[in-house]
Amino acid sequence: MKIAVIGQSLFGQEVYKELKNDGHTIVGVFTIPDKDGKADPLATEAEKDAVPVFKFPRWRLKGKSIPEVVDQYKAVGAELNVLPFCSQFIPMDVIDHPKHGSIIYHPSLLPRHRGASAINWTLIHGDKKGGFTVFWADDGLDTGPILLQRECDVEPDDTVNSIYKRFLFPEGVKGTIDWNQPAEAIHNWIRGNDKVPGAWAEVDGQKLTFYGSTLVDNNPSTKGQPLEIPGAGRPGLVTKAGLVLFGNDDKALLVRNLQFEDGKMISAGQYFSMGSSAAVELTEEEKAFAAVWKSILTNVEQVEDSTDFFKSGAASMDVVRLVEEVKLRASDLQLQNEDVYMATTFQEFIQMCVRKLRGEDGEEELVVDYVEKNVNNMTIRMPHQLFINGEYVDAEGGKTYKTINPTDGEPICDVSLAQISDVEKAVSAAKEAFDEGEWGKMNPRDRGRLMYRLADLMEQHQEELATIESIDSGAVYTLALKTHVGMSIQTFRYFAGWCDKIQGCTIPINQARPNRNITFTKKEPVGVCAIVIPWNYPLMMLAWKTAACLAAGNTVVLKPAQVTPLTALKFAELTVRAGFPKGVVNILPGSGFLVGQRLSDHPDIRKLGFTGSTEIGKQIMKSCAVSNVKKVSLELGGKSPLIIFSDCDLDKAVRMGMSSVFFNKGENCIAAGRLFVEESLHDTFVQRVVEEVKKMRIGDPLDRSTDHGPQNHKAHMDKLVEYANTGVKEGAKLICGGKQVGRPGFFFEPTVFTNVQDNMFIAKEESFGPIMIISKFKNGDVDGVLKRANDTEFGLASGVFTRDISKALYVSEKLKAGTVFVNTYNKTDVAAPFGGFKQSGFGKDLGMKDSAHACLINVVLFIYLFILPVSCIT
Repeated sequence: MKIAVIGQSLFGQEVYKELKNDGHTIVGVFTIPDKDGKADPLATEAEKDAVPVFKFPRWRLKGKSIPEVVDQYKAVGAELNVLPFCSQFIPMDVIDHPKHGSIIYHPSLLPRHRGASAINWTLIHGDKKGGFTVFWADDGLDTGPILLQRECDVEPDDTVNSIYKRFLFPEGVKGTIDWNQPAEAIHNWIRGNDKVPGAWAEVDGQKLTFYGSTLVDNNPSTKGQPLEIPGAGRPGLVTKAGLVLFGNDDKALLVRNLQFEDGKMISAGQYFSMGSSAAVELTEEEKAFAAVWKSILTNVEQVEDSTDFFKSGAASMDVVRLVEEVKLRASDLQLQNEDVYMATTFQEFIQMCVRKLRGEDGEEELVVDYVEKNVNNMTIRMPHQLFINGEYVDAEGGKTYKTINPTDGEPICDVSLAQISDVEKAVSAAKEAFDEGEWGKMNPRDRGRLMYRLADLMEQHQEELATIESIDSGAVYTLALKTHVGMSIQTFRYFAGWCDKIQGCTIPINQARPNRNITFTKKEPVGVCAIVIPWNYPLMMLAWKTAACLAAGNTVVLKPAQVTPLTALKFAELTVRAGFPKGVVNILPGSGFLVGQRLSDHPDIRKLGFTGSTEIGKQIMKSCAVSNVKKVSLELGGKSPLIIFSDCDLDKAVRMGMSSVFFNKGENCIAAGRLFVEESLHDTFVQRVVEEVKKMRIGDPLDRSTDHGPQNHKAHMDKLVEYANTGVKEGAKLICGGKQVGRPGFFFEPTVFTNVQDNMFIAKEESFGPIMIISKFKNGDVDGVLKRANDTEFGLASGVFTRDISKALYVSEKLKAGTVFVNTYNKTDVAAPFGGFKQSGFGKDLGMKDSAHACLINVVLFIYLFILPVSCIT
């Protein structure tokens, strides 16, 4: 850092030496004129080093700054003023000029005594305590924010000289960290000096400077290697996250980076592992990558392994250039300015870059306790713990539950069961990643690059993901591969493309004279988003909601359905492999009653997306309103009507009608909950449907010939049996199905009911299963069937089959639903918004305008512009 030292005396001389030893550049020393031909000690020391020395007799005249003096000061280009001891009055335009301001040493415990004679007044007033203060200069020069205070006992025989020599001089020069204080005070001292810099301590016989301090809210992990720190009440802990330090109140803070006396900076978590990695053998292509250094360090004849970037003359702008040049040559390498400071020699830098490119960077190593199974002609590896802040961890108290394979009813594995304390940790991690982490500062295009990489990894693992989805949810493998996983990949690629295309707009306003105002809007992420998803499409529902949140720059805490957590946990692993920073994505398997409710109530969550039942959606909406009025999007229940007219293409109507009900075993939010078939076509349509149902093969979802797999879980299958029994009791005609299949697992027969009247339970309530409800309507009664179709509190989807285009347009306009299918069904696309009306919820998934923008907030800015009249522009 470029520092101007303004002061005098032996004390000023010693502070000057310390600043030089710390590696700072002294661009000028401003001191008092020579007395009797003898220079001040500060001037003498600076002149030895050929540092420019200015000896102004005064800085101002008649209360005003002397322009010539101020101009000479400004010409040195200081970034910080240090005033160790100064008897002159320094103007505020000098004090405020450097970008980091000015820090001053004052020989008293402010605000006890002020002025240059403060040390004298300590004795005059008989103070029992003396000391000094280091503070940021403000108007008046001793009223700014305090950086550091140290105190000592004042002894009965003390004089000004004895206090000065015994304490004020030696301790004032040192200015190291005082460990005997609360964690917050240590944190404040480190962060207060973070950019100056200066927060240091002696550790293992060497000087360490601390950077990047944050307070730790909860008890930090005890997993770490102890580091003895002289003067501290207990050892620090070197953990993967950094160096955990403790105050005298047993509270903790986390330091992320350390710098040694030679200027080398490292991640604090690597303190004990420096130099332990074997050198990576470079390929010829990777050796050519070294040309970047040669193009920047033009003053160096030959770049060798030991060449130090900064000692060779590189400055901060060269760091930016180096990072950007590397990105041009290797777009997959996510390099930050901080990485350059942590690998200052050529060998260290190249090794770091190559390890990152090869995925061998030890800092990013992910520890996964896999459950492995040989199934579907492959070995699948499934994480089963909570995923919080980039790590797989056990739930509080080690609580677990068993997730069940619906094909045979047997457990797949034990899964960690999240508790309230786990929610707090996950939200805290997501908030820190958004507020302080790399994600919040990331360029939108780089964010998109990560999402593209994630989509590529999902594609590479698509067979494994589809297999996990099949055994955990009962989805037929071929459908899981094409839809559950395939559309998830498409969703991330679609939203990756939107990352750098989220824009605001300018707004014409009724201007006040003169015409110098402009108004524009910005789209900004809302912050931490909670996502609660259902069990019918575990991975696809995750993708629909998460991709939009991430594209907009938010962080996510996601609760998968308790019965289908495994693909979400595998997805978390892929986010790490893709390079997503810690805390951006967090996955919490657990109960809705506990985890879902806490997410709804949490004050640090700013948006919640939920797909599930209307009843739970109402409770979530209430909790979100009462807690902190967080934004909400809800995709809830449905009873989607499908109207089939006699002039339809019958083959297509039968095929698509079957799909509208039996697709994904009927566990489909937009499934046709009720079919209205025109009277003249009714019997033929029913006959054709029954013929097709009898051809459906029920069986193992991993068998490629299977059409219909098991229902998701036992409670749901039992509900379907009860639903069918209710239909029979009410007088509806059961044509086929209606029972559990007589085999292990949760299989339910594809079912068809006819003669269903409007007042029956099965005509009004959603089954969410493979049950076709057929009602007839009179020939030509278009308005009558529309009235019956709209007589529901739901409005998620609907459909119509007819060859008459006028009729199709009329019916589609009158149907009150978020999606209307015409001569097709179950067609969704990542670019088309998806959502419902009425008690089917509000807000949209998919599509840019409706879903990604729902994860943003509008910021309106009114700006006063200084615009010259056109006639004045030459």
